Amino acid sequence: MPAIEKLGATTRTSPLWSASEVTVIFVLGGPGAGKGTQCQKLVSDYGFKHLSAGDLLREEQDRPGSEFGEMIKSNIKEGIIVPMEVTIQLLENAMKAQIEAEGEAWKKLFLIDGFPRKLDQAHAFERTVVPSKFTLFFDCSEAVMEKRLLQRGETSGRSDDNLESIKKRFRVFVETSMPVVNEFESQNRVVKVSAERSPEEVYRDVQAKFRERGVEPITIKFVKTA
Repeated sequence: MPAIEKLGATTRTSPLWSASEVTVIFVLGGPGAGKGTQCQKLVSDYGFKHLSAGDLLREEQDRPGSEFGEMIKSNIKEGIIVPMEVTIQLLENAMKAQIEAEGEAWKKLFLIDGFPRKLDQAHAFERTVVPSKFTLFFDCSEAVMEKRLLQRGETSGRSDDNLESIKKRFRVFVETSMPVVNEFESQNRVVKVSAERSPEEVYRDVQAKFRERGVEPITIKFVKTA
């Protein structure tokens, strides 16, 4: 992942890309709602590139020489949101790198997972990087998410997959991320899916609701050979 060289993304007065040039779908849901699993399926069937804000932050915290590494590590452990300037710059850098790697033929489709975590992040990203198409929100109870995260913590090695951190993350999500969902929902820019069923059932619901929004899977054409 490209390192942070300067935090210039949030100082722009207009978006880097238009919504007609680059398609971004935000993916939100509480910790353990299954966002990553569903994103993998969408990547395979729809041609999206999946960017996880959490993964980008964890990569940056482990990058040798990062001036933000210790701050990111501490914030993640405490369940505190990392300053938006850092997260938005990491996302922009990753998007630029992906667009450059894929070339002009690629349709520039991004799923941004676990972002925006707060309304100011949402406003800053759409104002300076690109407006989103809509937000895919996985609705799941805390009891179900807690059980999933504790099971994952047995093998994940993640410092935040423990009960104390999980409780903090739930509280932060409700207090800071739900206002994002509520605002976008008031603008008819939220696709809400119940995430308490099996991954296959959840995905069928996602596909149906994507069709309603005009988002179709990749069509593969087979060419006959002589």
